Amino acid sequence: MANTKSAQKHVRADEKKRVRNLKVRSKVKTMVKKAREELTPDNIRLACIELDKAASKGVIHKNNAARRKSRLVARFNKLQQGAPA
Repeated sequence: MANTKSAQKHVRADEKKRVRNLKVRSKVKTMVKKAREELTPDNIRLACIELDKAASKGVIHKNNAARRKSRLVARFNKLQQGAPA
């Protein structure tokens, strides 16, 4: 257990952050999964929005968000090129 009042406060704050981060990470995972399962521009856009929000809140690193968005768009573009016009 934390010994000082400030350490106890950090423990409480860290728990709040952990719970918030879990919710944000879960939402990001869900949106990315939906986007990968059904590659539509709308799903990709929504996933990118969630990734950006998570990165701006510091839940994930900004480069992590950029890499995931890039891979989603690349997968979508590859699918578009393979489809008959």
